[in-house]
Amino acid sequence: MHDRGLVCSLGASYDEFTLNAEFAVNEGELACLIGPSGCGKSTTLMLISGLLPLESGSITLFGSDLAGTAVHHRQIAMVFQEYALFPHMSVAENIAYPMKIRGTKRAQRQARAEQLLELVSLAGYGKRRSDELSGGEKQRVALARALASDPQLLLLDEPLSALDAKLRSHLRQEIRRIHDQAGITTLYVTHDQDEALSIADRLIVMRDGKVVQSGTAQQVYHTPNSHFVATFIGEGNTLPSTVIASESAGANQVIFFRPEDVRVHLGEIGEYLPHLSFAASVVERQEFIGGRYRLQTRWQGHTIICYSARPIGTSTLNLSVRMRDILRFDEAKS
Repeated sequence: MHDRGLVCSLGASYDEFTLNAEFAVNEGELACLIGPSGCGKSTTLMLISGLLPLESGSITLFGSDLAGTAVHHRQIAMVFQEYALFPHMSVAENIAYPMKIRGTKRAQRQARAEQLLELVSLAGYGKRRSDELSGGEKQRVALARALASDPQLLLLDEPLSALDAKLRSHLRQEIRRIHDQAGITTLYVTHDQDEALSIADRLIVMRDGKVVQSGTAQQVYHTPNSHFVATFIGEGNTLPSTVIASESAGANQVIFFRPEDVRVHLGEIGEYLPHLSFAASVVERQEFIGGRYRLQTRWQGHTIICYSARPIGTSTLNLSVRMRDILRFDEAKS
Protein backbone atom coordinates (compact mmCIF):
# COMPACT_ATOMS: atom_id res chain seq x y z
CA MET A 1 0.00 0.00 0.00
CA HIS A 2 1.12 3.56 -0.66
CA ASP A 3 1.13 6.02 2.24
CA ARG A 4 1.54 8.84 -0.28
CA GLY A 5 -0.64 9.51 -3.33
CA LEU A 6 -3.94 7.88 -4.19
CA VAL A 7 -4.93 4.39 -3.03
CA CYS A 8 -8.33 3.03 -4.10
CA SER A 9 -10.39 -0.03 -3.29
CA LEU A 10 -13.70 0.77 -4.98
CA GLY A 11 -16.93 -1.18 -4.71
CA ALA A 12 -20.22 -0.09 -6.26
CA SER A 13 -23.13 -1.52 -8.26
CA TYR A 14 -25.41 0.20 -10.78
CA ASP A 15 -28.21 -1.74 -12.46
CA GLU A 16 -26.41 -4.79 -13.93
CA PHE A 17 -22.92 -3.30 -13.68
CA THR A 18 -20.60 -4.03 -10.75
CA LEU A 19 -17.33 -2.22 -10.13
CA ASN A 20 -14.70 -3.76 -7.87
CA ALA A 21 -11.42 -2.02 -8.63
CA GLU A 22 -8.17 -1.71 -6.70
CA PHE A 23 -5.20 0.42 -7.74
CA ALA A 24 -2.74 3.07 -6.54
CA VAL A 25 -1.21 6.19 -8.06
CA ASN A 26 2.04 7.45 -6.59
CA GLU A 27 2.57 11.06 -5.60
CA GLY A 28 3.32 13.20 -8.65
CA GLU A 29 2.48 10.48 -11.19
CA LEU A 30 0.36 10.94 -14.28
CA ALA A 31 -1.62 7.70 -14.49
CA CYS A 32 -3.86 6.82 -17.43
CA LEU A 33 -6.96 4.71 -16.84
CA ILE A 34 -7.83 2.80 -20.01
CA GLY A 35 -10.14 0.01 -21.04
CA PRO A 36 -13.06 -0.83 -23.36
CA SER A 37 -16.23 1.26 -23.35
CA GLY A 38 -18.39 0.43 -20.34
CA CYS A 39 -15.58 -1.04 -18.24
CA GLY A 40 -16.02 1.57 -15.47
CA LYS A 41 -13.39 4.24 -16.20
CA SER A 42 -15.60 7.31 -15.81
CA THR A 43 -17.47 5.67 -12.93
CA THR A 44 -14.14 5.29 -11.15
CA LEU A 45 -13.47 9.03 -11.46
CA MET A 46 -16.97 9.86 -10.21
CA LEU A 47 -16.47 7.65 -7.14
CA ILE A 48 -13.09 9.21 -6.34
CA SER A 49 -14.44 12.74 -6.72
CA GLY A 50 -17.47 11.94 -4.56
CA LEU A 51 -20.01 12.61 -7.31
CA LEU A 52 -21.16 8.99 -6.94
CA PRO A 53 -21.53 7.20 -3.57
CA LEU A 54 -19.03 4.47 -2.62
CA GLU A 55 -20.84 1.33 -1.45
CA SER A 56 -17.77 -0.50 -0.14
CA GLY A 57 -14.01 -0.16 0.03
CA SER A 58 -11.94 2.95 0.62
CA ILE A 59 -10.33 5.96 -1.05
CA THR A 60 -7.17 7.28 0.54
CA LEU A 61 -5.47 10.45 -0.67
CA PHE A 62 -2.12 11.29 0.92
CA GLY A 63 -3.04 9.24 3.97
CA SER A 64 -6.53 10.74 4.44
CA ASP A 65 -9.64 8.56 4.06
CA LEU A 66 -12.03 10.31 1.66
CA ALA A 67 -14.93 7.86 1.86
CA GLY A 68 -16.94 10.06 4.22
CA THR A 69 -15.59 13.42 3.03
CA ALA A 70 -17.90 15.87 1.25
CA VAL A 71 -17.13 16.63 -2.39
CA HIS A 72 -16.05 20.22 -1.75
CA HIS A 73 -13.64 19.14 0.98
CA ARG A 74 -11.77 16.47 -1.02
CA GLN A 75 -9.12 18.77 -2.56
CA ILE A 76 -9.79 17.16 -5.91
CA ALA A 77 -10.31 18.98 -9.22
CA MET A 78 -11.94 17.38 -12.24
CA VAL A 79 -11.91 18.30 -15.93
CA PHE A 80 -14.71 16.78 -18.00
CA GLN A 81 -15.06 16.22 -21.75
CA GLU A 82 -17.19 19.36 -21.92
CA TYR A 83 -15.27 22.51 -21.08
CA ALA A 84 -18.11 23.99 -18.94
CA LEU A 85 -16.70 27.52 -19.06
CA PHE A 86 -18.94 30.36 -17.91
CA PRO A 87 -19.87 32.31 -21.08
CA HIS A 88 -20.58 35.56 -19.20
CA MET A 89 -17.07 35.61 -17.69
CA SER A 90 -13.72 36.48 -19.19
CA VAL A 91 -10.98 33.87 -19.40
CA ALA A 92 -9.27 35.26 -16.29
CA GLU A 93 -12.57 35.33 -14.38
CA ASN A 94 -13.24 31.70 -15.34
CA ILE A 95 -9.83 30.66 -14.02
CA ALA A 96 -10.18 32.73 -10.84
CA TYR A 97 -13.68 31.49 -10.01
CA PRO A 98 -12.60 28.62 -7.67
CA MET A 99 -10.46 31.09 -5.74
CA LYS A 100 -13.33 33.58 -5.53
CA ILE A 101 -15.56 30.91 -3.96
CA ARG A 102 -12.89 30.29 -1.32
CA GLY A 103 -12.71 33.99 -0.48
CA THR A 104 -9.28 34.66 -1.94
CA LYS A 105 -8.57 38.39 -2.28
CA ARG A 106 -9.04 39.95 -5.70
CA ALA A 107 -5.39 40.89 -6.21
CA GLN A 108 -4.27 37.34 -5.36
CA ARG A 109 -6.86 35.88 -7.72
CA GLN A 110 -5.68 38.05 -10.58
CA ALA A 111 -2.01 37.25 -9.97
CA ARG A 112 -2.68 33.51 -9.78
CA ALA A 113 -4.83 33.62 -12.94
CA GLU A 114 -1.96 35.28 -14.80
CA GLN A 115 0.45 32.61 -13.55
CA LEU A 116 -1.86 29.85 -14.75
CA LEU A 117 -2.34 31.49 -18.13
CA GLU A 118 1.43 31.44 -18.50
CA LEU A 119 1.49 27.78 -17.48
CA VAL A 120 -1.03 26.77 -20.15
CA SER A 121 0.61 28.99 -22.81
CA LEU A 122 -2.27 31.48 -22.98
CA ALA A 123 -0.55 34.60 -21.63
CA GLY A 124 -2.47 37.72 -22.68
CA TYR A 125 -5.79 35.88 -23.08
CA GLY A 126 -7.19 36.93 -19.71
CA LYS A 127 -9.64 39.57 -20.98
CA ARG A 128 -11.04 37.47 -23.82
CA ARG A 129 -14.51 35.96 -23.67
CA SER A 130 -14.68 32.19 -23.52
CA ASP A 131 -16.82 32.05 -26.68
CA GLU A 132 -13.96 33.68 -28.59
CA LEU A 133 -11.66 30.72 -27.95
CA SER A 134 -10.95 27.65 -30.05
CA GLY A 135 -11.66 24.18 -28.69
CA GLY A 136 -8.03 23.65 -27.72
CA GLU A 137 -7.85 27.03 -25.99
CA LYS A 138 -11.03 26.30 -24.05
CA GLN A 139 -9.58 23.02 -22.87
CA ARG A 140 -6.45 24.79 -21.62
CA VAL A 141 -8.58 27.33 -19.75
CA ALA A 142 -10.58 24.49 -18.17
CA LEU A 143 -7.32 22.89 -17.07
CA ALA A 144 -6.03 26.19 -15.64
CA ARG A 145 -9.29 26.65 -13.73
CA ALA A 146 -8.95 23.17 -12.25
CA LEU A 147 -5.42 23.96 -11.08
CA ALA A 148 -6.52 27.28 -9.55
CA SER A 149 -7.92 25.51 -6.51
CA ASP A 150 -4.48 23.98 -5.76
CA PRO A 151 -5.91 20.42 -5.65
CA GLN A 152 -4.01 17.44 -4.30
CA LEU A 153 -5.42 15.30 -7.12
CA LEU A 154 -6.42 16.17 -10.68
CA LEU A 155 -8.97 13.97 -12.49
CA LEU A 156 -9.27 14.24 -16.29
CA ASP A 157 -12.18 12.49 -18.02
CA GLU A 158 -11.30 12.13 -21.74
CA PRO A 159 -10.47 15.86 -21.95
CA LEU A 160 -9.33 15.74 -25.60
CA SER A 161 -11.99 13.48 -27.11
CA ALA A 162 -13.87 16.34 -28.83
CA LEU A 163 -10.79 17.66 -30.65
CA ASP A 164 -9.33 16.68 -34.02
CA ALA A 165 -6.44 14.23 -34.17
CA LYS A 166 -3.66 16.77 -34.83
CA LEU A 167 -4.79 19.06 -32.01
CA ARG A 168 -5.16 16.08 -29.64
CA SER A 169 -1.59 15.05 -30.36
CA HIS A 170 -0.33 18.56 -29.58
CA LEU A 171 -2.43 19.07 -26.47
CA ARG A 172 -1.58 15.73 -24.90
CA GLN A 173 2.05 16.82 -24.90
CA GLU A 174 0.98 20.14 -23.43
CA ILE A 175 -0.88 18.31 -20.66
CA ARG A 176 2.26 16.30 -19.96
CA ARG A 177 4.32 19.52 -19.82
CA ILE A 178 1.80 21.23 -17.54
CA HIS A 179 1.69 18.16 -15.29
CA ASP A 180 5.47 18.10 -14.99
CA GLN A 181 5.61 21.80 -14.12
CA ALA A 182 2.73 21.67 -11.64
CA GLY A 183 3.83 18.33 -10.14
CA ILE A 184 0.25 17.36 -9.30
CA THR A 185 -0.85 13.72 -8.93
CA THR A 186 -3.12 13.05 -11.92
CA LEU A 187 -5.54 10.33 -13.01
CA TYR A 188 -6.41 10.63 -16.69
CA VAL A 189 -9.18 8.61 -18.41
CA THR A 190 -8.76 8.14 -22.16
CA HIS A 191 -9.92 5.77 -24.87
CA ASP A 192 -6.89 6.67 -27.01
CA GLN A 193 -4.15 4.09 -26.43
CA ASP A 194 -1.49 6.12 -28.26
CA GLU A 195 -2.34 9.03 -25.99
CA ALA A 196 -1.98 6.89 -22.90
CA LEU A 197 1.28 5.26 -24.02
CA SER A 198 2.86 8.59 -24.91
CA ILE A 199 2.19 10.56 -21.72
CA ALA A 200 1.52 8.14 -18.83
CA ASP A 201 3.90 7.30 -16.01
CA ARG A 202 1.51 4.46 -15.18
CA LEU A 203 -1.15 2.58 -17.15
CA ILE A 204 -4.12 1.16 -15.28
CA VAL A 205 -6.04 -1.26 -17.52
CA MET A 206 -9.66 -2.00 -16.67
CA ARG A 207 -12.07 -4.67 -17.88
CA ASP A 208 -15.61 -5.40 -16.70
CA GLY A 209 -15.29 -3.18 -13.62
CA LYS A 210 -11.93 -4.59 -12.48
CA VAL A 211 -8.30 -3.53 -12.82
CA VAL A 212 -6.54 -6.30 -14.74
CA GLN A 213 -3.03 -4.80 -14.93
CA SER A 214 -1.16 -1.75 -13.65
CA GLY A 215 2.39 -0.73 -14.46
CA THR A 216 4.53 1.57 -16.56
CA ALA A 217 3.59 1.94 -20.22
CA GLN A 218 6.65 -0.12 -21.16
CA GLN A 219 5.76 -2.91 -18.72
CA VAL A 220 2.15 -3.18 -19.85
CA TYR A 221 3.06 -3.04 -23.55
CA HIS A 222 6.00 -5.44 -23.52
CA THR A 223 4.94 -7.80 -20.71
CA PRO A 224 1.12 -7.94 -20.70
CA ASN A 225 -0.24 -10.35 -18.11
CA SER A 226 -3.07 -11.67 -20.29
CA HIS A 227 -4.12 -12.07 -23.92
CA PHE A 228 -6.76 -9.39 -23.35
CA VAL A 229 -4.21 -6.78 -22.26
CA ALA A 230 -1.84 -7.79 -25.07
CA THR A 231 -4.48 -7.29 -27.75
CA PHE A 232 -6.03 -4.19 -26.17
CA ILE A 233 -2.78 -2.23 -25.90
CA GLY A 234 -1.34 -1.70 -29.35
CA GLU A 235 -1.43 -4.04 -32.32
CA GLY A 236 -0.41 -7.68 -32.26
CA ASN A 237 -0.55 -11.09 -33.90
CA THR A 238 -2.31 -14.04 -32.27
CA LEU A 239 -1.81 -17.59 -33.55
CA PRO A 240 -2.55 -21.02 -32.06
CA SER A 241 0.45 -22.35 -30.18
CA THR A 242 0.40 -25.45 -32.39
CA VAL A 243 2.29 -23.47 -35.06
CA ILE A 244 5.36 -24.03 -32.89
CA ALA A 245 6.39 -27.61 -33.62
CA SER A 246 7.72 -28.21 -30.11
CA GLU A 247 4.50 -27.04 -28.41
CA SER A 248 2.10 -29.64 -27.05
CA ALA A 249 -0.58 -27.28 -25.78
CA GLY A 250 -4.32 -27.47 -25.51
CA ALA A 251 -6.79 -25.89 -27.91
CA ASN A 252 -6.99 -22.67 -25.88
CA GLN A 253 -3.26 -21.95 -25.89
CA VAL A 254 -2.14 -19.07 -28.13
CA ILE A 255 1.07 -17.29 -28.97
CA PHE A 256 1.30 -13.53 -29.38
CA PHE A 257 3.90 -11.21 -30.90
CA ARG A 258 4.07 -7.56 -31.96
CA PRO A 259 4.27 -6.51 -35.64
CA GLU A 260 7.50 -4.62 -34.97
CA ASP A 261 9.11 -7.89 -33.83
CA VAL A 262 8.47 -9.59 -37.17
CA ARG A 263 11.48 -9.69 -39.48
CA VAL A 264 10.78 -9.36 -43.21
CA HIS A 265 13.06 -11.40 -45.50
CA LEU A 266 12.95 -10.87 -49.25
CA GLY A 267 15.24 -13.90 -49.65
CA GLU A 268 16.00 -16.91 -47.50
CA ILE A 269 15.60 -16.53 -43.74
CA GLY A 270 18.93 -18.13 -42.96
CA GLU A 271 20.18 -18.99 -39.51
CA TYR A 272 20.25 -16.59 -36.58
CA LEU A 273 18.90 -16.55 -33.02
CA PRO A 274 16.22 -19.20 -32.25
CA HIS A 275 13.16 -18.13 -34.23
CA LEU A 276 9.78 -19.13 -35.63
CA SER A 277 9.56 -19.01 -39.44
CA PHE A 278 6.59 -18.14 -41.66
CA ALA A 279 7.86 -19.02 -45.13
CA ALA A 280 6.05 -17.88 -48.30
CA SER A 281 3.62 -15.57 -46.55
CA VAL A 282 1.26 -13.97 -49.08
CA VAL A 283 1.12 -10.16 -49.08
CA GLU A 284 -2.59 -9.25 -49.04
CA ARG A 285 -2.31 -5.52 -48.39
CA GLN A 286 0.27 -2.84 -47.74
CA GLU A 287 -0.50 0.61 -46.38
CA PHE A 288 1.76 3.62 -46.03
CA ILE A 289 1.33 4.86 -42.44
CA GLY A 290 3.97 7.57 -42.37
CA GLY A 291 7.61 6.60 -42.18
CA ARG A 292 6.92 2.91 -42.80
CA TYR A 293 4.54 0.45 -44.43
CA ARG A 294 2.06 -1.78 -42.64
CA LEU A 295 1.87 -5.20 -44.30
CA GLN A 296 -1.03 -7.60 -43.90
CA THR A 297 0.09 -11.08 -44.88
CA ARG A 298 -1.46 -14.54 -44.91
CA TRP A 299 0.35 -17.70 -43.83
CA GLN A 300 -1.39 -21.09 -43.70
CA GLY A 301 -4.76 -19.49 -43.02
CA HIS A 302 -3.44 -17.06 -40.39
CA THR A 303 -3.14 -13.28 -40.71
CA ILE A 304 0.25 -11.82 -39.74
CA ILE A 305 0.80 -8.06 -39.52
CA CYS A 306 4.31 -6.67 -39.87
CA TYR A 307 6.08 -3.44 -40.86
CA SER A 308 8.53 -2.56 -43.60
CA ALA A 309 10.66 0.56 -44.07
CA ARG A 310 9.96 0.52 -47.83
CA PRO A 311 7.18 -0.72 -50.14
CA ILE A 312 7.21 -4.40 -51.01
CA GLY A 313 7.28 -5.28 -54.70
CA THR A 314 6.68 -9.00 -54.34
CA SER A 315 3.56 -11.09 -53.67
CA THR A 316 5.19 -13.38 -51.09
CA LEU A 317 7.60 -12.89 -48.20
CA ASN A 318 9.49 -14.98 -45.72
CA LEU A 319 8.84 -13.82 -42.16
CA SER A 320 10.40 -14.74 -38.85
CA VAL A 321 10.05 -13.88 -35.15
CA ARG A 322 12.66 -14.52 -32.49
CA MET A 323 11.43 -16.98 -29.88
CA ARG A 324 12.30 -14.53 -27.10
CA ASP A 325 9.76 -12.05 -28.58
CA ILE A 326 6.88 -14.55 -28.48
CA LEU A 327 4.44 -14.51 -25.56
CA ARG A 328 2.20 -17.42 -24.60
CA PHE A 329 -1.27 -17.13 -23.11
CA ASP A 330 -4.13 -19.33 -22.08
CA GLU A 331 -6.80 -17.55 -24.13
CA ALA A 332 -9.60 -19.03 -22.01
CA LYS A 333 -8.22 -17.22 -18.93
CA SER A 334 -7.70 -13.88 -20.67
